[in-house]
Amino acid sequence: MTPIGYVGIAVALVGAFLLSFGSAVQQRGVSGVGTRTDGKGGLAIRQLLKLATNRQWLLGSVMVVLAVVCQLTALGLAPIAVVQPVGVLALVITAIISARTSRKSLGAPAVRDIALCVIAVVAFVTIASMTTHVAAIHNGSVVVVLIIVAAAVLVLGVSFLLLRKRLTRIFYVIASGVLFGFVATLAKVIIGRVETVVAAHHSPFAVGGLTYLCLAGIVLAGLLGQYLQQSAFTSGAPDVVVAGLTVVDPIVGATIGLAILGEGESTPGWAFIVFALAGAIAVLGVVRLSQNRPVD
Repeated sequence: MTPIGYVGIAVALVGAFLLSFGSAVQQRGVSGVGTRTDGKGGLAIRQLLKLATNRQWLLGSVMVVLAVVCQLTALGLAPIAVVQPVGVLALVITAIISARTSRKSLGAPAVRDIALCVIAVVAFVTIASMTTHVAAIHNGSVVVVLIIVAAAVLVLGVSFLLLRKRLTRIFYVIASGVLFGFVATLAKVIIGRVETVVAAHHSPFAVGGLTYLCLAGIVLAGLLGQYLQQSAFTSGAPDVVVAGLTVVDPIVGATIGLAILGEGESTPGWAFIVFALAGAIAVLGVVRLSQNRPVD
């Protein structure tokens, strides 16, 4: 990886800190708008309107937005398979903040689960940094990504509407992580296409229709992901929710980067085996953490 890529990792680390504190503050804001009483899952419209005027939630949202800016900047400097997993640091920070705020010990099981997530993601990003590279993104790859994103938004959206009375918090955590993984991937696509156009001395707006479809995909996946994430805050400790963002999100983004966007063209076969094992272990850690961490 080039020196500028390591700058991207540093920027991603700053984003991880902002995401940690922002998510913790958002969770306190969400807890202040009450719980839903009609038996349906997710946040009610009344609660969403209250969030819009809740100072804690707004402050947390500003911090999360700044974290997203850092993430997008990092994506422009380094491969997605490297940048995305770095955010797992936010899981550790959020867990510490959550424990101090609630004045409750994390407990040995939760500590083991967090360690499982961190070790798996560190292994993932270490191998990725040595075996992946930034690749030119072709139109065919963009179309494939858009189809996958559309299918994911449809499946998760319909699942929520039909099954929300029976959904547990692990659904909200993993579903929001998956959607934000797609958001990061589409952002990476847009950044790459804009850079290509600018390098050719054209207007950055002359990026073609596929780029605008990617932007639409970011809006749809981002809105649904945000709703599911905020709903997850009502039924779980903030570190559980952040686990979805910092573990599931990078696995989704890195997998698409490796398999579809060409970042893994020169990656040896043994590395893909490590990626698969690390991803499975990380997701297991998230599921176990959701089971072992009480609702705050």
